[in-house]
Amino acid sequence: MGIGREHNRDRASRVVRLETPSGPAAAAQGTIDGRFVSLLDPGCLEAEPYRALRHTLEQRHGGTRLIAVTSAVAGEGKTTTAVNLAGALAQDAEARILLVDANLRKPSIARALGLGSVPPGLVESVSSPGSEPLAFVRRSAPFRLSILTAGQTPEHPYEVLRSPRLGEILQAARERYDTVVVDASPVLPVPDHRALAAWVDSFLLVVAAGRTPRRLIEEALESLDPSRVIGIVFNEDDRPSPASYAHYYGTRSGGGQRSDGGSGSAGWQEASA
Repeated sequence: MGIGREHNRDRASRVVRLETPSGPAAAAQGTIDGRFVSLLDPGCLEAEPYRALRHTLEQRHGGTRLIAVTSAVAGEGKTTTAVNLAGALAQDAEARILLVDANLRKPSIARALGLGSVPPGLVESVSSPGSEPLAFVRRSAPFRLSILTAGQTPEHPYEVLRSPRLGEILQAARERYDTVVVDASPVLPVPDHRALAAWVDSFLLVVAAGRTPRRLIEEALESLDPSRVIGIVFNEDDRPSPASYAHYYGTRSGGGQRSDGGSGSAGWQEASA
């Protein structure tokens, strides 16, 4: 069963290809991870795919308020994608954007954004049912971005994610913000996405182009609710194609398209019927 023929038709309605941030923006010094080009240098060429991703989400999925960014396994670039997508969305001066670190088993956003090793966040809010749901949200003024870190690593992450209190927190976020981007745990190693699915609108699946075996992509798509997967992001495409950022491409109707195939570095297209 080919990904392009079955999964892309029934499960992922959009596909986008991104290049791994590198060069001057990615080499920026400071407390913020250099891969977050949408924050450090939003006008650079490497940030363009994330602006294209933002545009497509706004135009085609305008009703989607809570987006969970996940991957089949660890190391595919989902956190980089989540942060850069949130940064791209926050470039709209009128938009209210919240980035949530819900990868409770291996949180990384606080450290990567220079917010300290373990600032209080989502876990502390869940464990304080009488408190203001968004009390631990931090505002990053230079980037017009609000951030809710993971907090202390809990003993039972799955139980935290399935807690009704988490539903209250994300509902409060839904009411206060235009878009909430949630960095979630990988799909296959742990069942956390199943608990998180009760609270988010949709999932965006990140795939390491040319590295993630098709079998794992299929398993991840099988594990997610087909109606909730709004797209697949092919990440770490290292082909030099700065002129093709706006090149749109589709999947093949027969046999599927390999994650390392095609020529466009950033483009969304309706999946094959």
